Amino acid sequence: MVNPDWRTCFIGGIILDETQIPWVSVEPGSVLVGSDDRSILFGGIGPRHEVNIDYSFRISERPLDFEEVVSIEQNSDMEIASDSEWQLAYSRGLLSGIDGSSESLADSARDYWGKPCDGRPFVNDNNCPTLIRIWKSGKAETLTVFSKRNNVEPVADGVRMVVREHSGWNENPLFIPIGGNRSKVIMEEILICTIIGILPSFVWAFFNASPGYITEGWLNLVLGGLFLGMLTMLFWRPRQPTWRIESDRMIPSRRKRRRDH
Repeated sequence: MVNPDWRTCFIGGIILDETQIPWVSVEPGSVLVGSDDRSILFGGIGPRHEVNIDYSFRISERPLDFEEVVSIEQNSDMEIASDSEWQLAYSRGLLSGIDGSSESLADSARDYWGKPCDGRPFVNDNNCPTLIRIWKSGKAETLTVFSKRNNVEPVADGVRMVVREHSGWNENPLFIPIGGNRSKVIMEEILICTIIGILPSFVWAFFNASPGYITEGWLNLVLGGLFLGMLTMLFWRPRQPTWRIESDRMIPSRRKRRRDH
């Protein structure tokens, strides 16, 4: 079912059914979703993970605009595409868009921790932003957008609809662990700040500062080093593990990414 709140904004018009929408078929398969780069300028929503979609589905060949979505017949099997379904179709070259246009997804989350990896939409809670795709130079980027409370207006230019050929979702899907690797990230940040920021600050002071500066100004050196280390987060951080499906488990791996299939 599409968002029922949207229907309250639509007055009159035709009722849209499946036969009036051009579709492309997507066969089952797996795909990598998300980013393994957590730098601020070049990173994206993470963690990067593998999703296995074991059902066939159809996805609309073009995005539907707001008025088309709210005019879909209420008992239709059409639903808004999930992030994973969208990515599988996109990875196979089945989707295209106009530069600058955006498409809303069924998912609502700040990151992918705790996400089921079977193709279903991931809705963390109602306070999380909506995931959207924006087309730039022929490629699609994933962003998050917050909508105002009680605002039924769409957060993007359109949405892709899907018709799934399955009987329902598994009650016990594979999912990325909740909480993730916070302790590892903290230790990584401490190491980076120490090597890139703090140690160079003391080396510089040893060779260039006045005698006794290290003893008297060590706190300034530490704080300056921490600032320098954190500043590098803008453009660089080590690649993070990709969560892959292995032996019916989600396993973090740093091995080279295999091709989506």
